[in-house]
Amino acid sequence: MKKIVVKKRHSIRKSQAQDILSRLSEQIGPSAKFFHADMIEVLETNANVSLFMVNKKMSLMDNGSWVFPTLRGAILFPFPERRVVVDAGAIPYVVNGADVMRPGIVSISDDVKADSPVQIVDERHGKPLAIGIALFDAPDMRAKTQGKMCKNFHHVSDEIWNIEI
Repeated sequence: MKKIVVKKRHSIRKSQAQDILSRLSEQIGPSAKFFHADMIEVLETNANVSLFMVNKKMSLMDNGSWVFPTLRGAILFPFPERRVVVDAGAIPYVVNGADVMRPGIVSISDDVKADSPVQIVDERHGKPLAIGIALFDAPDMRAKTQGKMCKNFHHVSDEIWNIEI
């Protein structure tokens, strides 16, 4: 991915904000209330995802088919849904952008769905390490013993993390 450049930044209408929050609610359920704010701004960029600032902090991203918290949003407003927990051995790879492999997974929340975003968290502290796209549903992931389970979509020090506002 190339460096993301912010072209414009402006507030969105309340109706647009309600639409974004309802789509977020489809992904993470009642925890979407953490992202409710009086002012939500959209960043017009050259990226393939739309980025939204909640209370002047980049917290949400929209790729057209789903809305999900950015890694910073998941750290600012921890939520229990859509979690794939990895062991300590997987952490250095995941934070550098590697995909999540089955041997490194400790647990999977029941609401993980194929082709949907998930937060990848560490086992010890429960801190989000990356945002990934699940390749299988939760029961299928648990049944497998090897192979790639999540594609890394957004991680620390990537283009979305390093965006300058």
